[in-house]
Amino acid sequence: MPNYFYTAKSFDGQTKTGTLFANDIMQLAKALKAENMLLIKAISSDQKKKGSWNMLIPSFGVSTKEKIMMTRNLWIMFSAGLSLVKIFDILSAQTKNTKLKNIMLNVNVMLNKGESFSDALARYPKVFNDFFLSMVKIGEESGTLEATFEILSNHMDRDWELKSKIRGALIYPCIILIVMGGIGIVVSTFVLPKFSSFLLGMNIPLPLYTRILIGLGTYSQRYWYLSLVIPVVLAYAFFMAMKTRTGRLTRDTILLRVPLLSSFIKKSNATIIIRSLSSLNSSGISLVRSLEITGATAPNIYFKNALNNAIEKVKKGEKLSNALKPYAKIFPFGAIDMMEVGEETGKTSLVLKKLAEFYEQEVIEETKNFSVIIEPLLLIFLGLVVAFFAISIIEPMYSSLKSI
Repeated sequence: MPNYFYTAKSFDGQTKTGTLFANDIMQLAKALKAENMLLIKAISSDQKKKGSWNMLIPSFGVSTKEKIMMTRNLWIMFSAGLSLVKIFDILSAQTKNTKLKNIMLNVNVMLNKGESFSDALARYPKVFNDFFLSMVKIGEESGTLEATFEILSNHMDRDWELKSKIRGALIYPCIILIVMGGIGIVVSTFVLPKFSSFLLGMNIPLPLYTRILIGLGTYSQRYWYLSLVIPVVLAYAFFMAMKTRTGRLTRDTILLRVPLLSSFIKKSNATIIIRSLSSLNSSGISLVRSLEITGATAPNIYFKNALNNAIEKVKKGEKLSNALKPYAKIFPFGAIDMMEVGEETGKTSLVLKKLAEFYEQEVIEETKNFSVIIEPLLLIFLGLVVAFFAISIIEPMYSSLKSI
């Protein structure tokens, strides 16, 4: 059970800081609420140690974690009976992010002028996406903002947690590849030229791979600046290509066809999509509008196309499960069948929620397995690279000594 450093505010406006043990932030918020305190900010002792250097880095945007904390506080304060104006007074006074503070102050001004909550938030589309705004609008119109922010808070928290686990699994291989690339540049630029002059001086026939290595060393020494520029140019070109439809289509096609990644990509995308549909549907948003919002935020272009094409069929009265059946290959096994069960029993939201939870656990397990598999593969790859360098240098030397 982690120890949380928290900042809270009482209903009479007094600020309190301290530490408290809790299983998670939700339990911490409930414990403080029982003491008539509203949680404003919380950080675990582990996060505080890891994030000490982050204090030196200025914030230029609004992070997902900050939006989750804001949404959770909105839920807690609504449940305490505070008005929107009072809530934003408290939140704007406590937030440390300059951009988010300005947004809250501006929203508060617009609320005081009589503008609706959803319209005020809609002025900041880069911070609040269509999913968030649609949920707020429905909650505002139906008078269920407290329940809406509870659903939003849970949805965003689970979504962020899943994506964090996926990113965490990719950090290790990325670091290894970057380090290997850096070592390769240093070796080819400074070490290989010395060996190449020695090997060429032996006046013996050199194997093809040794000549390739010597050529690489000569090129790297002569054009060393290209070793720095080319990776940056390639990274920028890749980033720009991913902004085009052709680039995204190529990327998503490869990801769905690679044996080790295919199942993982299908389940992770299905989890995000199904949870979004569940949250939107449970808030009273129509299925067509839910599909439009989810399709606009779908990470994979094949899933995006599946949802967009299903919209027209649903508009004509077709069930969602039937509309998605032509795309069964990109969804995990059993997903569409379970959707059909939910539609037949009238428990679509519940079934979608359970499906999202099930596939989320599957993704987490596969993420752990991915980390276990990728480590020996990287070690094998590193060993092959080292072996290539060693053989390319040692074999000519051995041949030279043998001829003597």
